[in-house]
Amino acid sequence: MEPYIINAFEFSRSGEQREGQLNVADLARLSAACADSSGVLGWSLQGGTDALGHSQLSLAIAVTVNLICQRCLESFSFEVSSASSLILAESEEQANEIEDQLEDDAVDVIVGSKNLDLLALIEDEVLLALPLSARHDVCPDASAFENQKSEKPSPFAVLRDLKR
Repeated sequence: MEPYIINAFEFSRSGEQREGQLNVADLARLSAACADSSGVLGWSLQGGTDALGHSQLSLAIAVTVNLICQRCLESFSFEVSSASSLILAESEEQANEIEDQLEDDAVDVIVGSKNLDLLALIEDEVLLALPLSARHDVCPDASAFENQKSEKPSPFAVLRDLKR
């Protein structure tokens, strides 16, 4: 059996734990969403059950990726630190029933599998944590743009003078 394929239900029942590191370059969808494929992703997965006895996976992820700012088109570092609780259901119908029982919106319900691909699960969690529109808080060249704008005379200055 491949090291990143698990029986999710057995993993949860036995309370197993795994952790490791992955290169961002090894995750195709994540690499495509980033400015470059540098970086190392640390992850930890813990199996168990929730208070109602449902099988549960707890996934923690930490990585710093480089994204492209949508304002200035420059690269910047974005830190992802995510902790997710995933309740396992055996079917879509059971997943809907479990979601109706849960009061906590922070817990997601997924359909589990005897051949769950951890790489896909980890990559999905990181992609969900990325911003929809990546931007610097303050773009590094924003001050240069503001200075350029204020130095130019307004094309409407002539109209302002005519109004007087």
